[in-house]
Amino acid sequence: QVQLVESGGGLVQAGGSLRLSCNASGNIFHINVMGWYRQAPGESREMVAIIGVRGTTNYSNSVKGRFTISRDNGGNTVYLQMNSLKPEDTAVYYCNQRQLSRDSWGQGTQVIVSS
Repeated sequence: QVQLVESGGGLVQAGGSLRLSCNASGNIFHINVMGWYRQAPGESREMVAIIGVRGTTNYSNSVKGRFTISRDNGGNTVYLQMNSLKPEDTAVYYCNQRQLSRDSWGQGTQVIVSS
């Protein structure tokens, strides 16, 4: 079982920046993908950005050029640097870790972008 602990959400004005962090612990397999998903009120959860153990990344078109995902701590910590935030980025952001076809999720951290 993998445990994920997130931090870094909050309230920010449009155009501002936030950095989310997520630390994974537990039974971690050396090949895995970590990432960030978000869910706005009344919407489905959507992928924001994911990163493999070798640093390969994939971003949602809506955040390309504004958000950057990275990994550290032997690959067990993932970050999401969010710049040029927009009100439509408002959502609960969830950390995800996928290994051996199994998903683990963090508890979620709220991001609110005011206009």
